[in-house]
Amino acid sequence: MKRGLQLSLIVLMVSYLLTACNTVDLYEKSASIPGHAWASSFKPSFTFTIRDTSVAYKMFFVIRHTDKYSFNNIYINIISKVPGADTAQTGPLPLELATNEKGWLATGMDDIYEHRIQLSDAGKDFYFRKPGEYTFTVEQIMRQDPLKNVLSAGLRIEKKQ
Repeated sequence: MKRGLQLSLIVLMVSYLLTACNTVDLYEKSASIPGHAWASSFKPSFTFTIRDTSVAYKMFFVIRHTDKYSFNNIYINIISKVPGADTAQTGPLPLELATNEKGWLATGMDDIYEHRIQLSDAGKDFYFRKPGEYTFTVEQIMRQDPLKNVLSAGLRIEKKQ
């Protein structure tokens, strides 16, 4: 009886572990900005694998900065390398970080703010066309170089619910 109970507990734990190991439909990674001053020559890259091309995704630019950041916006380029294609570059993306009425459009704690700005149109579905490895490189193209008081920049990819 004792042996049967042990075997039952082992089977129960293994089945729990197998069901608890579901894949997370999310990629999020940020790169720390050296010296909290984002030089235009510093272009963080993010590589991830897409397996499911039948579902829509959301893509976000994630930036953390201090309250001493001097602008209400940021201009970035995103350079993409997709499976089976050469590098392609997007045009300048103006991203709003604050308004005069509302202040920072971000979550914040003390003097640090984090923005999660959706890059794909909110009303349109975004699909990855081919399964495989994707690399996105982000560069800041502001007139101020380096761009001071930026702590990190990154990307977040999630399956659309």
